[in-house]
Amino acid sequence: MSRPDPGPDTHGRPSIGAEVRLWFSPARIRAEGSTPDYRFSLANERTFLAWLRTGLALVGGGFAVDQFLPRLHEGTRLTFTVVLLVGGALCALRAVRHWGRCERAMRRGTDLPVSRFPAFLALGLGVLAAAMVVLVALGWTR
Repeated sequence: MSRPDPGPDTHGRPSIGAEVRLWFSPARIRAEGSTPDYRFSLANERTFLAWLRTGLALVGGGFAVDQFLPRLHEGTRLTFTVVLLVGGALCALRAVRHWGRCERAMRRGTDLPVSRFPAFLALGLGVLAAAMVVLVALGWTR
């Protein structure tokens, strides 16, 4: 027996629980609106896969920092590692959420959703890269 959908939040968006259920039941998305041009759905899927690759690269970078910078101060190394691993996990979660939101918008004929996540990701990686430049310049990674 399935639980009732709690419905949209105060901004008209589906609840988090309803959104997560859509991740595992994409047929529910098909029940909405009309089928978009398949090229748009395939482009949405390619974007989803690109976000997954980005998340995988961040996870790989986290493991690389942990394994290949053993002389880096332990707290700094742990911080960089955790930031990269968490960033990778967030990218993967964001990918599936954004895929679903875009697919629903296309089926409904509404504007595609906007997101601040790419800006936050770019800013976070920029700060992390700048910190690594400083550590390398000071010779703390040898």
